[in-house]
Amino acid sequence: MEFLIITSTEDKASMNIRNNLLNSKLFYFRKSEKIWHENPIYNFEGFIEKNNLNTPLINNQIYLGLTDEPLIFLNNLKLDQFNINPDAIIFASRHTSKTARPAILIHTTGNWSKDARFGGDPCQLSKTSALLQKAGFICLEKHLNMKNLPNFTFDMEVTHHGPTNLEIPLVYMELGSSKKEWNIKEAGEMVGNAIIDTIFKYLSYNKDSNIKIGLGFGGTHYAPNFNKIMRLPEIALSFICPKYYIQLLNQTLITQMIENTTEAIDYFIIDWKGTNSEDKKHLTSLLEHYEIPIKKTKEF
Repeated sequence: MEFLIITSTEDKASMNIRNNLLNSKLFYFRKSEKIWHENPIYNFEGFIEKNNLNTPLINNQIYLGLTDEPLIFLNNLKLDQFNINPDAIIFASRHTSKTARPAILIHTTGNWSKDARFGGDPCQLSKTSALLQKAGFICLEKHLNMKNLPNFTFDMEVTHHGPTNLEIPLVYMELGSSKKEWNIKEAGEMVGNAIIDTIFKYLSYNKDSNIKIGLGFGGTHYAPNFNKIMRLPEIALSFICPKYYIQLLNQTLITQMIENTTEAIDYFIIDWKGTNSEDKKHLTSLLEHYEIPIKKTKEF
């Protein structure tokens, strides 16, 4: 498989993560002759052990790319510029919030409404992989626990913002939530290490995985009940639609959730307490059109 890690000069956290990837003491990226978005591509060469380069990748490749465009508005990968065809993409990005709390996060992308101010197309979801998001979830939380970074928290967010029209499964892995955190070297190193770890975790899932795949509905932006489910070894989530968009859901959007997830869907999962009665009625009437079991978060 081929993986593309995308960073942006427009994004301080992204550049922090990128610089730590390129200057890691654990692994090595080599500058290639290939150019993408007018910047050189770097190839992952392997892990450094006792100053000797050990390359563990067999029939797999990891590329590190750089664009000058804002990541949420990256609607054209321009892959025809060089000879790669990635199977999955990880966006290394900043996160911004009103509270500005130190945090690392992961989420899928898409717009549940006609509002596309933050990239992507109206009422359009990206391609994604539940197993890739689970790998990123596990690895970000693991590396946060390993690193001594006081006050940082970890969350999986619901699906939001762009890009939405790329034909390759993607996830966002983010460092937030203010200029102060975007520039913390140790935080950029943590996210960079987690991204590399994520790719190898995902490859292991693809070799042998009995993990069930779910789509989430209801709850708030930081999805506490879905975070609990993602910590279970037997299940992974791709798209999550929060409660404030339930009334906008239709069969077109739900079909996108199913078809744009790489893996076959095993469950629709509703945050029952995080969804009011009117939303439950609207949602269940839509979900009953599909031959997919409906479960509540409390059942896991």
